[in-house]
Amino acid sequence: MSGMRIALLGPPGSGKGTQAKRICEAFDLEHLSSGDILRQEKAAGTPLGMKAKEFIDNGLLVPDDLMVQIMREKITQLQRGFVLDGFPRTLPQAQALNRMLFDLDRPLQLVLNFVVNFKVLRARFEGRRVCPVCLSVYHVDSNPPAQAGICDFDGAQLIVREDDRPEVVEKRIVTYQETMAPLIAYYAQLGNFKTIDSTPPISEVTQIVLDKIRRHFDDE
Repeated sequence: MSGMRIALLGPPGSGKGTQAKRICEAFDLEHLSSGDILRQEKAAGTPLGMKAKEFIDNGLLVPDDLMVQIMREKITQLQRGFVLDGFPRTLPQAQALNRMLFDLDRPLQLVLNFVVNFKVLRARFEGRRVCPVCLSVYHVDSNPPAQAGICDFDGAQLIVREDDRPEVVEKRIVTYQETMAPLIAYYAQLGNFKTIDSTPPISEVTQIVLDKIRRHFDDE
């Protein structure tokens, strides 16, 4: 199963990032988080990162052509299977991704769509904290650091990400809902598309996700 190629869809705060990491650990895959990649580019001050900065800080999606350029570079470097987390986010991105993977003879094999209600999303954002140094993500209730407000790995003071602030979160969710409907319809009609309810506790969702993946690839 080490050659799996999976994409995760879901609104900000749906838990897909956490599940992506657990999928990668379980099946020895590469985690390609568009959010982490963009934040790293921005923090490093790269040309692509600076172009993306103004969109990210205002809760807007990075333009398709820029996002595709960034992700293509990452995907073409990989020697093993991968989990895409946060990409694609629009129909043009999905179409560009399909063309790219077709050219590489590495088509997507499974798309998981994470769904969660709005009240749960707000609660998750309110408690989320991030290390500005290593980018580790915590939650004050569900995934707290050993010492309140301090990163377990490097001792840095945890922060609230700019795009996790309430006014930005509202924009992110509205933007997501507007752009994702055609993308979800696109993948649903292509097949290999499954929906995951990410409202339950993280460990329960993980078990559901891993079981679905195993059954899917066992049936191929």
